[in-house]
Amino acid sequence: MIDPYLTAKWVHILSSTVLFGTGLGTALHLWLTHLSGNVDAIAVATRNTVRADWAFTTPSVIVQPLSGVALIELAGYDWLESWLVAALALYALAGACWLIVLKLQLRMRELAQEASLQGHGLPDVYFRCARAWFWLGWPAFTAVIVIFWLMVHRPQLW
Repeated sequence: MIDPYLTAKWVHILSSTVLFGTGLGTALHLWLTHLSGNVDAIAVATRNTVRADWAFTTPSVIVQPLSGVALIELAGYDWLESWLVAALALYALAGACWLIVLKLQLRMRELAQEASLQGHGLPDVYFRCARAWFWLGWPAFTAVIVIFWLMVHRPQLW
């Protein structure tokens, strides 16, 4: 017999792994490619980063709250438990950063593609987008790390 709680837990852990792993992997790949200064490589990396976000990150972003709600309900947690409230707030923070990052990645992809096709260097606006993209990754990454800790330890925070 299939245990609904263990199934929801497995889906939640799997989707969090995909979310975190894809985010970290694509961010590292794009940033290292960006640092290379190779416009053609940057055009490919931005295109592939956007593809990975649509194929892996977006579904995981959707599955996480759905499986989380299932776990809360199946386990009978109180929605106002401090660790859970903190985790949800951090998820909202990470999500807000990610939505801005998505917009920046799309713009970076367009600018890199255009520069590559025309044989030009990257415009200043690309570098502004890349800096914002880089710095927005830190609060999102930190939030996810803390969420992992909260999910494992479930501390009473207040």
